[in-house]
Amino acid sequence: MPRACTPRDSVAELGGDPERLQPSIPVDLTVDHSVIVEEYGRPDAVERNLLIDFRRNGERYEMVKWAERSVRNFRVVPPGTGIIHQVNMEALARVVWVSEPDDDGPPWLHPDVLVATDSHTPMINALGVVGWGVGGLEGQAAMLGEPVTIPYPEVVGVRLTGRLRQGVGATDVALTLTELLRATGVVNKFVEFCGDAVTTLGWAERAAVSNMAPEYGATCVFFPYDDETAAYLHLSGREEEYVRLVDAYLTAQGLKRTADRPVPRYDELLDLDLGTVEPSVAGPDLPHQRHPLSQVPASFRRAAGRATTEPDAFDEPLPDGPVAIAAITSCTNTANPALVVQAGLLAERAAQRGLTAKPWVKTSLSPGSRVVEEYLRAAGLLPGLERTGFHIVGFGCMTCIGNSGPLHPRMEQLAEGGTVEPVAVLSGNRNFAGRVNPRVSMSYLASPPLVVAYALAGTVLHDFDRDPLGTDAQGLPFHLKDLWPSDEEVAACVAEFVRPEMFRANAGRIRQGTLAWQEIEAPGGTASPGTRSRRTSAVPRTSPGCPTGRRTVWGSTERGSCSGSVTTSPPTTSPPPAPFPPPARPDGGSPNAGWPAAISTSTPPAAATTRSCCAARSPTRP
Repeated sequence: MPRACTPRDSVAELGGDPERLQPSIPVDLTVDHSVIVEEYGRPDAVERNLLIDFRRNGERYEMVKWAERSVRNFRVVPPGTGIIHQVNMEALARVVWVSEPDDDGPPWLHPDVLVATDSHTPMINALGVVGWGVGGLEGQAAMLGEPVTIPYPEVVGVRLTGRLRQGVGATDVALTLTELLRATGVVNKFVEFCGDAVTTLGWAERAAVSNMAPEYGATCVFFPYDDETAAYLHLSGREEEYVRLVDAYLTAQGLKRTADRPVPRYDELLDLDLGTVEPSVAGPDLPHQRHPLSQVPASFRRAAGRATTEPDAFDEPLPDGPVAIAAITSCTNTANPALVVQAGLLAERAAQRGLTAKPWVKTSLSPGSRVVEEYLRAAGLLPGLERTGFHIVGFGCMTCIGNSGPLHPRMEQLAEGGTVEPVAVLSGNRNFAGRVNPRVSMSYLASPPLVVAYALAGTVLHDFDRDPLGTDAQGLPFHLKDLWPSDEEVAACVAEFVRPEMFRANAGRIRQGTLAWQEIEAPGGTASPGTRSRRTSAVPRTSPGCPTGRRTVWGSTERGSCSGSVTTSPPTTSPPPAPFPPPARPDGGSPNAGWPAAISTSTPPAAATTRSCCAARSPTRP
């Protein structure tokens, strides 16, 4: 926010009226990037992480709250609410924009379009909304009414046929398409899905595929609006009259995909038979390194190059390929009720047989929306997840962006000394070396139920087809297949417990925030407030007297050349808590209070060494 507010200061210094500098289009700031998995494996983990987050970032949150009060056309989704892309799908996206006329005529309708300052913005393409990620300066320019321009893109069509097999889910589809599209080469291109089998993919499968657009380089990954999109608008609590308007408008404009529509002409057309997709993970250090489960051990051994074990580190021997982090995280997969419910059912059955995560595994569950906790609680699945180690630790990006926090203390020591090669398994979208955690160079992307399975096994060398996970009360071995819920069981649970009123209620309070947020005192006024902390400073800007124009930098030398994969991973070592106290509560209570009792809390966020995500939507008439 300091970067966005300094132009007002410059206007004031030049003698202008800073009040005139306002966004010309609607802007939403979702604070989701700073909460860290400091605490885990305990019922109050989410509360404790929230306290640390507000203590560390309270000053930044004051700045954000000042902006919310001072800047028109600017709204905030506060810390403790969710991840921008999941919030966008569930509550912010309009699919069709309704703009009031300047005269007494009828309102204007046009398709929803947005840009946002995060690379995974294309997740919204799953609802037939055109949008992509931009840099901060480009986002600011859009806020102030400047056009966002891109070269006319090539469009790659992906024709889907067949149907997914039993036990194959959204993560498997997303990883398979990431491998295919990365090999094809779609950087800076638009991808659009077509074919009869598009209708067999639900909105959640589409969202996972679109979310991973930056992992294969596409600008947009578009699923045209159809009846499945309308079904999601109903599920997520949109009003019936509004859904009818969306459907009628897009039908009239020829923008609704139907079975009798011809396949568009594309610059390139690929084919994928969904029947060939198999349960998969990706790793150990690139999202497009897809492997069937049976090949994961070999992929680790090739990458590690050596075997490491530690017989006395824990109450049981630490195996080779130890899973140090098992995280159900990221909007990529926690936006999908089927995958989350599947993980919950698997954990419940594992707990019933006496299994829990191995002691060296740092477990965490960080949903991208509070709706996830609500339906897990309604379905009675939270206790099973907690008994296997997966307590909710926060509502934000967390492990997916590298805010995984420190490993188990003993694992930290072993990793630092090079005694073991720790591994992370997460339901995120990126796994570059060191991204998830600076101690972890190898990570595998997996579905939420597989994250649970690897936490129970404790090593990526476990062969789930051959090796048992444990023995029952009679001493008989059981395998992962004995715990794995069927697609029918998962669908029945989702149908019963994932309800529109949950989404509707959550959408109604997404700007409310916790009591800690509500009680933050922010200054008024047009000019941006000063900062107290050495860790927050105004961005340098050109003073009124400085000359402008092109300049030459003499004596410069190239300091590095990058090729291959480059990541913008934030540091995951926990910065020290800020030297000022957490926001005070008059009653001494938790800053997490203020949400319904059925929903515990946490925070996402704008803060410690990371960033918030900002989305700008254009209501401009076509």
